[in-house]
Amino acid sequence: MIERKLRLLVTFHTTAGAMAMEKRCKAQGVPGRLIPVPRSITADCGMAWRAELEQRRALETITADLDVDSFYELIC
Repeated sequence: MIERKLRLLVTFHTTAGAMAMEKRCKAQGVPGRLIPVPRSITADCGMAWRAELEQRRALETITADLDVDSFYELIC
């Protein structure tokens, strides 16, 4: 079972944005993974990128031109 702790979630308006995020993060070696959006928040496409809080600056740079909905800090 995955440990529940405070993490960063990035939500997207489109599935294409979420998939582009996964591709960019893998190419640049930024750890994280796509997950279903938790029920406590909403997103248009239903997918979110989950990463450690320390990755926020790298993720903000990677998502500069993507269709990002929001950044959340959430226990998950």
